[in-house]
Amino acid sequence: MAFRLLPLVLLAACGLSEPTQDGRFDVALDAAALAKIGDCQARETLAVVNDPASTADALRALGVHSRAASNIAATRLGNDGVSGTADDVTFLTLIDVDDVSYVGPAAMTQLLTLGDDRCDGVVEPAPYTCPVDELLTFVNAPSTDVDAFLAIDLHSRAAREIVAHRDGADATPGTADDALFASLADVDAVRQVGPSAMATLTQWGLDQCGTAETIFSPQDYHASHLTRVVALIDATERSIDVAMYSFRDSQVLDALDRAQDRGVSIRFLFNGASDDRRDPAGTRSAALEDMGIEVRWVNKTQHHKFAIFDGARLNLDDASTGILASGSGNWSYGAATRFDENMVVAQGDARLLLGFQQEFNLLWDNGRLVEWNEAIAEVPCMDITDAMVASATGSDAIFTSSNFRTYESTRYGPTFGSQAGVHHVRDALVELIESADESVWVASGHLRSRQIAEALIAKANEGVAVRVYLDSQEYVSAGYFASEVTDFEDCLQTATTPGQTAGCYDDGLHFGYALHAAGVDVRFKHYAYRWDYHYADQMHHKYLVIDEEMVATGSYNLSNNAEFDTFENVSFLEAYRYPELVADFIENFETMWVTGEGTFAAHLDTVRNGPGSIPLVYDAMALDWDQVTELKDAIREACPDVNSEAFRSDPVGHQWCAR
Repeated sequence: MAFRLLPLVLLAACGLSEPTQDGRFDVALDAAALAKIGDCQARETLAVVNDPASTADALRALGVHSRAASNIAATRLGNDGVSGTADDVTFLTLIDVDDVSYVGPAAMTQLLTLGDDRCDGVVEPAPYTCPVDELLTFVNAPSTDVDAFLAIDLHSRAAREIVAHRDGADATPGTADDALFASLADVDAVRQVGPSAMATLTQWGLDQCGTAETIFSPQDYHASHLTRVVALIDATERSIDVAMYSFRDSQVLDALDRAQDRGVSIRFLFNGASDDRRDPAGTRSAALEDMGIEVRWVNKTQHHKFAIFDGARLNLDDASTGILASGSGNWSYGAATRFDENMVVAQGDARLLLGFQQEFNLLWDNGRLVEWNEAIAEVPCMDITDAMVASATGSDAIFTSSNFRTYESTRYGPTFGSQAGVHHVRDALVELIESADESVWVASGHLRSRQIAEALIAKANEGVAVRVYLDSQEYVSAGYFASEVTDFEDCLQTATTPGQTAGCYDDGLHFGYALHAAGVDVRFKHYAYRWDYHYADQMHHKYLVIDEEMVATGSYNLSNNAEFDTFENVSFLEAYRYPELVADFIENFETMWVTGEGTFAAHLDTVRNGPGSIPLVYDAMALDWDQVTELKDAIREACPDVNSEAFRSDPVGHQWCAR
């Protein structure tokens, strides 16, 4: 992740500013106030102090005390005291402002208030506290002795003084006289701890938290997740493990070929291989195997879309440096340039990397070969245990593979089999929704899970702000949904065993309508009268945002098919650890929520009254159920043939209807 204000965010979380001339960190700013500074507030505060109109008198009029106001204005004007000349000073960070003489807590509080006033309604990422918490845990741990500090390259004098201060007069950790550190300012106050030592410690804290960023679609191919995948492949030194549902991009294929040629070890789990293996010649699986890349398939739908670069194949420590790319986007042109998608790129998140490596190994070890290039050598890989994943620092992920058992079929070989009554991912997502205090936002291509739908309705009834954005294919009429409900009730009446009853509840309905009927705020990305893959600009995300503090994202559609028939993943990424990533998902959701804003009325009028043919495929709009219904009714009235066999059987050839 590229932290645009990383020094500010870190210092805000730490309660520190830049080192002063005596080697100490200036703690003029109140730590609690600093911890609340977000990008918007910082940006707007800097805009105030950098504005040529912010003279000393103007700043005093805004409430800044006289000496601070005069010195801020004088510093900005430079030696000549004239605005707009070559020696003018621009304040780049709040630390620059805090360094001005007589700018103390009172002046900074007033300036921050000015910035805050301009940021009403702006969503801010949570304070970046992960590096601080990790570091304080480390320095306070009784097991962290001088050697442990030396191992992270802290100089020996600082290491000895920190340990001596923490352990107290008896020099024994874990006793009554220990002086534990409550903040990094406490650490900085220790003798022999100066700028160099603090830089080493804060960097260590950052290293424990990893980095993450998101590439969203649709956008230009050259800025898309596919271009990023190519760059990741080209930068890989040792190994690549890929689990991909759909793979069609030639540039990614070329990059894999280059990596293989330079000695990178590559393994590829490919859903398409289940078809390719019947007649491999000319297939994508054969092309990969011709490069020397072994391809395997599994006997369930392999719906993952992730890749691990230089991960923990043979060395556990590689989980702290490896890179994971995972999300909703397949490796296809449509996923990059047409569909709403996301791909998260995480590095240094050891628990997340190990979880995905364990998942890959499970599928690989129980996968089946594409019999094409039998000269490819077996790739060695270490066993990743649950204990290894649980003990690592980082983010959590869950996988539907936990719903399956593995066994060796005498006829087919390695096999995954379903386990009745096991639905770990669905349960985890229901629990996550139930944990929400303020808001739940859902962006999902499908919503066919009764349990998840009921959890969303229950939260909305509690007053939690629930918004659900679905793809157009999730819209159904009231009558169609009523027929689904009748089928469900018939299923219950004929069920004679607990398993059969559970099966009725696990049957997927179009619950987008159920949410709408319950008063939940639901919108559909609507772009055609009749959905068809060939022209559908799908809303293909699969993510939830909880209380604007956590994103749950991956390949998992909110459906029983995803739970019981396919291999899927969900990663849980917290603002505590990745503030900018969560903020980016929030921005993405808000943008999609108003797709085509202001165009519905004009489009409806075109259908009803416009000249020429009636469009049956059109620019996407985020519409509620009533609006979709009104538009579809208007199209049927203007085009009576729209539901004829000709239109139904060939939607691609009937994207317009003559009046």
